[in-house]
Amino acid sequence: MNNKKSSGAILGAAFLMATSAIGPGFLTQTATFTNSLGASFGFVILVSVLMAAFAQVNIWRVLCVSGLRGQDVANKVLPGLGYVLAALIVIGGLVFNIGNVGGGALGFNALLGIPNKIGYIIAAAIAILVFVMKNAKSVMDKVTKLLGGIMIVVILIVIFIVKPPVGDALKNTFVPSAAFADLRPAILTLLGGTVGGYITFAGAHRLIDAGVTGEKNLGEAKKSSITGILVAALVRVLLFLAVLGVVAKGLTLDPNVNPAADAFRQGAGEVGYRFAGLVILCAAITSIIGAAYTSVSFLKTFHHSIAEHENAWVIAFIVFSTVIMEVVGTTPAQLLVIAGAVNGLILPIALAICLIGSKKESIVGREYKHPTWLLIVGIAVVAISGYVGVTTFSSNIMKLFG
Repeated sequence: MNNKKSSGAILGAAFLMATSAIGPGFLTQTATFTNSLGASFGFVILVSVLMAAFAQVNIWRVLCVSGLRGQDVANKVLPGLGYVLAALIVIGGLVFNIGNVGGGALGFNALLGIPNKIGYIIAAAIAILVFVMKNAKSVMDKVTKLLGGIMIVVILIVIFIVKPPVGDALKNTFVPSAAFADLRPAILTLLGGTVGGYITFAGAHRLIDAGVTGEKNLGEAKKSSITGILVAALVRVLLFLAVLGVVAKGLTLDPNVNPAADAFRQGAGEVGYRFAGLVILCAAITSIIGAAYTSVSFLKTFHHSIAEHENAWVIAFIVFSTVIMEVVGTTPAQLLVIAGAVNGLILPIALAICLIGSKKESIVGREYKHPTWLLIVGIAVVAISGYVGVTTFSSNIMKLFG
């Protein structure tokens, strides 16, 4: 691969990871927590970004040094474990992709007034167009970068309109006024939303497909993973400031509508509402692309026919998500509860697998030495996210069947 293509893939992988994280749920979470926590949400962003970065760098290093995808590393750690991990990723990815398709319809509705039933199809069709192209992965890189850039510019415009209290936000980012008990649920929710489920593997699998593997490319992989985390964090911070500019004026977001769209409307009028539609639409389409591509990447090493017809499988994944959305009309609540609970378990499982893999010569080779400090902070993230994941899973299942 020449340097230009390699650089494009490295930046594309970063944006694929970031924009996979920046879905409709991401926007809703940020607006909702900013509404309830105010300026203290800045502290939540800081802590969750640091934890996400530690998880991401650990996983990307192991995958890129070994040249193995997540499921293959898992199978080398424990035979059969890769199939379990793949099943969790694909099921979670499918359910959240249904939500992404729904988010695309919401975006079209806010932007152009298009009915949801039509919006589902248009959003899915735009994502499918990417994988119809002969050079689909290169197009995917360009589309995610373009739409990610549009989101950043549009949110910046809204920030200039609403004029948030930046000084108060900066102070509370390091010394929050809210109680930690109120901040903890938001930290854990954001951690899962930034590197949970398929998201943590999206960029690393893209680098492997691009041939950016081996210890010689470790610097590039690290740069890509950090860039992805920073892009997602930048959008989170900008959206936080845009919403804070509204709630700091004493306004309350309407819980019966999309919180992000309502914040933009209250802060910047009808133009702001249209801007919100554009942001939601871009977030949804990039997340549809990321969820479908990454979910299929977990299947293609299990049978040669999936790898040979990868784009067709990705398109089928998107079509299936859209059909379910069209038939059901809204994302099935029970399915979302289960998927959310499972998603909370995937990060500690995936990170633990990669930390074990970092010490196995059969995975990373004889020469590679995983940094001790990264291993230690990785174990800490596994412990924290694992405890919360198990308790969340248990409580959600009890609510569902209790």
